[in-house]
Amino acid sequence: MSRSLDFGRNGLPITPVVKYLVIINAVIWFLGQVVLEGLILKTDFIVSHLSLIPEQVLYTGALWQVFTYMFLHTSQVTHILFNMLMLWFFGAELEQRWGAKFFLIYYLVCGTGAGVIYVTGTALYALLGGSAAGLMIPVMGASGAIFGLLLAYGMLFGERVVSFMMLFPMKAKFFVMIMGFVELASLMTSHERGSEVAYLAHLGGLISGYVFLKSWSWGQKYRWNRKLQQKHKGRNLRLVVDNDKDKKDPKYWN
Repeated sequence: MSRSLDFGRNGLPITPVVKYLVIINAVIWFLGQVVLEGLILKTDFIVSHLSLIPEQVLYTGALWQVFTYMFLHTSQVTHILFNMLMLWFFGAELEQRWGAKFFLIYYLVCGTGAGVIYVTGTALYALLGGSAAGLMIPVMGASGAIFGLLLAYGMLFGERVVSFMMLFPMKAKFFVMIMGFVELASLMTSHERGSEVAYLAHLGGLISGYVFLKSWSWGQKYRWNRKLQQKHKGRNLRLVVDNDKDKKDPKYWN
């Protein structure tokens, strides 16, 4: 997937938060999972405690897993490589647009929200008579947060042209719609987790990103309207002074 955009002579930069997120994910994956867990300890200690296991979240109170899972990846190098490329690809320009603080908040909200939605959906599926196997299968990866970035990119830069599957140029907003539909169709035609891909977590990232951005937009509009009302009210404020010498304090009212 390549983007038909001009990023200037220096290409697409790697912004500070994106850079640190890539480093953190890479260090945890290589030193923590590959070296420490895989070669030295030869156990799944990190995965069993920090990946997202719905059963542990629901029954043992491991609530931190809805956050920590997004910093773990499977042993396949293509998993973390693809996620980090997408983080850079979509995240760098969003960070430039929003600033580091808001971008980081959005990224973490999307990843955590995806985890919460995944746990909730998997639990509901089991309660309604479906298989409970998904409650015990570890989920890991930054894909939920990445899909949140994808949604934001489509909303902010919807008219930009991207190349779908390296072949088909289309506007970013249509690309996001297609990806959302693919994830939904994949979820509906699979079991609770869809083989090796947590489709529900991907959709959870899209949903979390949309809810967050809409809520933030409504909040900004509300605060702006409040400021306008206060400013208008201030213009109508009058100071009235009672110069009666027998009264020491002036009186103020609207």
